[in-house]
Amino acid sequence: MSTEEHVWRAHVVRRLRERNRKECDNFKEIIEQNNRLIDHVAQLKADNLKLSVENEQLRSAVSTGGTGSNVAIATLEKKLLAQQEELTELHKRKGENSQLIVDLNLKVEQQRTIIAEKEHSLADQQTNNNRLRAEVQLLHSSLEELKKLNNTMLDEHTALQLAFSSLEDKLRGVQDENRCLLDRLMRYKSKDADKLNEENESIIRKRLPSIFRKRSAKLKRDLEDAVREPSSSSNISPTPGPTPMQRTSTSPAQFVGGIIGGDDDFDEATINGAMEAIGLDDNEYISARFTAGEVTENTRASIDALKSTGYLGQANPTKILMKFEAHENESHAVRWSPVERMVATGGADRKVKLWDIGKNSTEPRAVLSGSSAGINSVDFDSTGAYILGTSNDYGARVWTVMDNRLRHTLTGHSGKVMAAKYVHEPIKVVTGSHDRTLKIWDLRSIACIETKFAGSSCNDLVTTDSLGSTIISGHYDKKIRFWDIRTEKQADDVLMPAKITSLDLSKDCNYLICSVRDDTIKLLDLRKNQVISTFTNEHFKISCDFARASFNPSGLKIACGSADGAIYIWNVNGFLEATLKGHSTAVNAVSWSPNNNMLASVGKHKRCIIYSDS
Repeated sequence: MSTEEHVWRAHVVRRLRERNRKECDNFKEIIEQNNRLIDHVAQLKADNLKLSVENEQLRSAVSTGGTGSNVAIATLEKKLLAQQEELTELHKRKGENSQLIVDLNLKVEQQRTIIAEKEHSLADQQTNNNRLRAEVQLLHSSLEELKKLNNTMLDEHTALQLAFSSLEDKLRGVQDENRCLLDRLMRYKSKDADKLNEENESIIRKRLPSIFRKRSAKLKRDLEDAVREPSSSSNISPTPGPTPMQRTSTSPAQFVGGIIGGDDDFDEATINGAMEAIGLDDNEYISARFTAGEVTENTRASIDALKSTGYLGQANPTKILMKFEAHENESHAVRWSPVERMVATGGADRKVKLWDIGKNSTEPRAVLSGSSAGINSVDFDSTGAYILGTSNDYGARVWTVMDNRLRHTLTGHSGKVMAAKYVHEPIKVVTGSHDRTLKIWDLRSIACIETKFAGSSCNDLVTTDSLGSTIISGHYDKKIRFWDIRTEKQADDVLMPAKITSLDLSKDCNYLICSVRDDTIKLLDLRKNQVISTFTNEHFKISCDFARASFNPSGLKIACGSADGAIYIWNVNGFLEATLKGHSTAVNAVSWSPNNNMLASVGKHKRCIIYSDS
């Protein structure tokens, strides 16, 4: 510190000397000239005194007499006059120089005042500089401490990251084991169901023996032809003719009478095919046989019991199991977990909530936050370990279900994000937005690796398999677009009659349902990229631009909510099987449980309702 102080003091002295030298050089000539004038005036005064003495002497000499002395006097008087004029000029110059010196003195005083102010300011700056140096020293010491603390935290983070990776590996192992156990359980249940079906079939054969006898060869051939005709027509594009909602001219009484009057045995598949060909359902068939005397009341009750258990057709989830307020205001999205009896919902209150349906709890199991705007869609990965949500804040987010932590935030769209699905689990995600693009994200680097320009706002999208080799997106411009991410080629679009609100795939990825804003639902065969059926009802109205429809796990039934608060369930043959009540306002989304016959729904009145078949 003393060395630095000596340096700046020497610098100040040097600057002062330079300033003194510059100012003195400017006035040096004037000062020297003034000094010479002063000396010259003093000399002139001495000469004048001498001349005055000589003049007095001459005067005294003249008074005594002599002509030669007059000439000398005249000469001296001239010389005295010249000296006086010169003296007057010198006095004038002296006055000017004196005034100049006064002005210069004033400037010197002003400069001294400025110098004093500068010195005072310099002292203040020096004090401030010393204070800042002290603060710098403190900050340096704090920085060193923070560096040490940061190194410690990095070490701890590395250790925690290793521990977390180990736990994630264990979790994946447990999930794989759980998946294997679930597969084994499903196989065992399938075997049990097959055994139960065999037992039920034997019961039906014992109680209804005449159904499989009594038929003539001609009627058998006619029935077999009737079975083959609808099955062959289902493999070609729709043509004018009988639809699933239309019936042939054969009446139930004629059909039952033909079976009763024959002597041949008919297998169950032949009879069911014939029933489908003439549009005869199970109840009408049993009623006709009951009228003909072939079915007793006990037999009919047995068949109704078999039908309720799912043997003659899975029952619809018409009973309300749970009803609760899911969000603070409108609810937008709902999705079942693929491995648990748990439902995820998303709403306009910017939250994703998880609900444990297995415990019948009306309190959320977890509340996932992080979004700054309303949630538009939610979806699980195939293991149920991660949940993916999209939002109106132009972003998508990934949470872990186990610890309810926000893992990734995907930002890059310039419009609200309406849908998201996993592509290569759990590595990549595809999102669709109102900015007319689809983006594919790598979750390892949390970066967009590909952008697909659709040219229209995307309302929903699906991927065809776990590898996500094909992305199907529904858009505002009424088109369904197909994207093959392996070849980066786009297949031909499919044009709908109005803008598309949602898409859903069957489990085998062969069929796609599409809810359309003209209040219809279209069923497409993806092997031909053609619409094969349309579902509608006079009371059914699509509630909003993001209303979601859903396949059931078997892919044989379709559910969608309506603006009147009802949920409509059709089978894939086009029959409206059930209309579920419970909501007082429009239903925005429905989701069918992948593991059991349960249906979840959310609507504009912030309510979530769980329907079950028991």
